[in-house]
Amino acid sequence: MESPAGHPPMGEHDWHSAEYVAEWIARDVTRDDERRPLLARMLALAPFPPEAALEVLDVGAGYGLVSAEVFRRFPNARVTLQDFSAPMFEHARARLAAHAAKIRCVLADLTDSTWSSRAGGPFDLVVSGLAIHNLRAQEAMSAVYRAIYGLLKPGGLFLDYDLLGLAPGGIDAHLQWLAQAGFRHCETPWRHDQSPAAILIASK
Repeated sequence: MESPAGHPPMGEHDWHSAEYVAEWIARDVTRDDERRPLLARMLALAPFPPEAALEVLDVGAGYGLVSAEVFRRFPNARVTLQDFSAPMFEHARARLAAHAAKIRCVLADLTDSTWSSRAGGPFDLVVSGLAIHNLRAQEAMSAVYRAIYGLLKPGGLFLDYDLLGLAPGGIDAHLQWLAQAGFRHCETPWRHDQSPAAILIASK
């Protein structure tokens, strides 16, 4: 999830401190109600029946908000949560306790080129929410898109709700990087008129 306004950029956060993470979540969780409808809108783009036993990867899963919405739409899914912060996973496990048998947590840094080998897969669906933009650098984000492409099954789907307009080149740059990663169809079916927020969909 993104850094709250008025707080230091990602590199200055202490994601390995349980106390710091708890304080950060206490602030960030106040925005969950405004995010849930957008996440539901994003997941509605996935052309799978609600009863499907999907294999799903949540990239930058944080405290589990996106994964919770995945289970709301696809209750039979099995979800792998990837994040850089072990304390975040403690909060995610608590949030997703009702689905404990169907979640798996993978501690990995997206800037480490080996992260995808630890994620498992292949996956029917990869999702992300307000995470990838925090990588900031074009090559880092492009590398994550390439890794996601490699983790998807043929015909699989990547869905992302993020502050895509913050990147150099804006949203169009992300669409270009996704195409370069190999995705055959990429679009942004929703963009915020007054912020860099957008939802993107990319199919393998």
